[in-house]
Amino acid sequence: MKKLLTLTSGALAVFALPLVTSAAVSNISDVGSLIINTINNIFVPVLFAVAFIVFLWGAFNTFILGANSEDVKEKGKSLMLWGLIGFFVMVSVWGLVNILTGTIILGNNAGVQHPTTTGVGG
Repeated sequence: MKKLLTLTSGALAVFALPLVTSAAVSNISDVGSLIINTINNIFVPVLFAVAFIVFLWGAFNTFILGANSEDVKEKGKSLMLWGLIGFFVMVSVWGLVNILTGTIILGNNAGVQHPTTTGVGG
């Protein structure tokens, strides 16, 4: 597990390096947008991938490796459960964060667009 975390953090650093080096930060709003975009575009997909791999590894343990051993089946079922819990927690938190950023209008400088009534009926 430690090896997987080391590889994952190394991959994150490699993929995030171009974002950090090419970022033109001129004010605090740009820093906030950079952080939000990095989290949404890099960290969240990697965490979803890790949760999916954990779920698949649990399914593999349950149905393939644990065909004859109840102990291995239980470990696989446990991994599948933790993978599903991880998915649920990440989707919930991601949804709440998107609701909050949409409410506060972070990273969206356009604001609310109101329709104009010019040219319609005088």
